[in-house]
Amino acid sequence: MFMLENLRTILMRDWLEHDLLLEAVSIEAASSDASFRRYFRVFTPDAHFIVMDAPPEKEKLDAFIKIAGLLRDVGVRAPEIYRQNLEDGFLLLEDFGNQHFLNHSDTIPTLTLYQTALANLLTLQTHKPFCHMGLPHYDEALLRRELDIFHTWFLGESLDLVIPQALWDEVQRFLVSSALSQPFTFVHRDYHSRNLMVLADGQLGILDFQDAVIGPVTYDLVSLLRDCYVAWPQQQQDAWLTAYRQQLLDAGIVNCDAGLFRQWFDLMGMQRHLKAIGIFTRLHLRDGKPGYLADIPRTFGYVTGVCARYPQLAEFGEYLRVAVQPQLDGELMA
Repeated sequence: MFMLENLRTILMRDWLEHDLLLEAVSIEAASSDASFRRYFRVFTPDAHFIVMDAPPEKEKLDAFIKIAGLLRDVGVRAPEIYRQNLEDGFLLLEDFGNQHFLNHSDTIPTLTLYQTALANLLTLQTHKPFCHMGLPHYDEALLRRELDIFHTWFLGESLDLVIPQALWDEVQRFLVSSALSQPFTFVHRDYHSRNLMVLADGQLGILDFQDAVIGPVTYDLVSLLRDCYVAWPQQQQDAWLTAYRQQLLDAGIVNCDAGLFRQWFDLMGMQRHLKAIGIFTRLHLRDGKPGYLADIPRTFGYVTGVCARYPQLAEFGEYLRVAVQPQLDGELMA
């Protein structure tokens, strides 16, 4: 059954049927993400594809195309791009199916999937030519802009709270300083269970990589192990963290003790999780996508857990406990 028509879907169907000469037997919404991109699954009599719909005035396709090629060059599965329509903002892509880490079948054990994901991440982080491919850098300005999403949308727009400026300045300084002190590698920026696909041949496919940068070595690791959408026991997180640090040591990417690496990991996770809480709130308030609100308590728990481990964050942790937690407990986010 065809979706309800609108200008974008009419334009997309015209491109598929008249320019590409594909007989679209059916078109279904495949997924959407936290941007203006949409994805549709297109069935023809002989095959099925994904169409990325990225309105040119809102989203650029150049980065997706470039990074997809980089990933495939090092043996990591990114979707093949069969056809491009940059003027109208459409790509015809390989269909990776709908079995991501959160809803995969039991034919492949979950721990095996995560080992594969970590192996692929190591491939990306140890492929040094990525650093010379012109990708943007995760600099101080970007880190602070991301933290401001939490400050503006979650504390301000949603909870109507004003955090003492001196406290917020110190939190930002601590997190940004830690991030910038790490070795820089390829960073996917959303390397988590909803963007990792279990393919029919048992391999791992990677999606949503168009915002990749060169940045802190622990960023993607904490995205995977402290996922906003699924929580792993601390013991399992620690085992993965220890093993991965050793692999980075062996590869010459890091040269630090376990304590410093754990601190990098914790603080990078806190920066990411504060940003995510702000984005989840913005999606609800600005974009009418309330589904992500259910992920805020888990993500907030990661933040308070890190605050409890570092004296430099004790005052911020107390602020969250006194000013923010009661509002979350009272479900005032709705």
